[in-house]
Amino acid sequence: MRKIYPRCGQCEMKECRDGKDCFSQADNHKQLYQDDQIAELHRAASSVEGRYYGKETRLGEIILLAKELGLKRIGLAFCIGLSDEAKIIEEILSKRFEVVSVCCKVCGIDKKDFELQQISSEGREVMCNPAGQAQLLNEAETQLNVICGLCVGHDAIFAKVSDAPVTTLIAKDRVLAHNPAAAIYCQYIRKRFNKIT
Repeated sequence: MRKIYPRCGQCEMKECRDGKDCFSQADNHKQLYQDDQIAELHRAASSVEGRYYGKETRLGEIILLAKELGLKRIGLAFCIGLSDEAKIIEEILSKRFEVVSVCCKVCGIDKKDFELQQISSEGREVMCNPAGQAQLLNEAETQLNVICGLCVGHDAIFAKVSDAPVTTLIAKDRVLAHNPAAAIYCQYIRKRFNKIT
């Protein structure tokens, strides 16, 4: 028998909003929230959502979440291309928390050490080091890590290695001024994705 996987993005009804358990998994999924860390994080996230829905920016919500959880130390993993933004974010967060910030080029490892594709064939190119960023924040015992513009894939590595929960403040999109949703909203850009390659 062929296994059926969710395709909720294609669902027109979204009856789950009214309490329908389309996959008969509600009892199994409730067990996931029995984990103390997940339960605490979920409770805090729901509190922030409930009290500030549509009233706060994402940066504001991150601050509120960290306060709700009683956190003291926050990690900021940023792309070197967003250094100016990271500096401002760190200044804002530092008014409320201890902030440990780590640039993506930390440790200056050459791409050639791992035979990685270079952007330019000329000269030395330092690789992004998301695993190292996460490890440094793990060693600093951060309690929540915030991503600021890590590359696609590097953000996944960072989240996988991070001991602390991870949230994203800025999702990098070099073409769309770090607003990846614009690719969906703009019909001219969206047309590019309709071509099968």
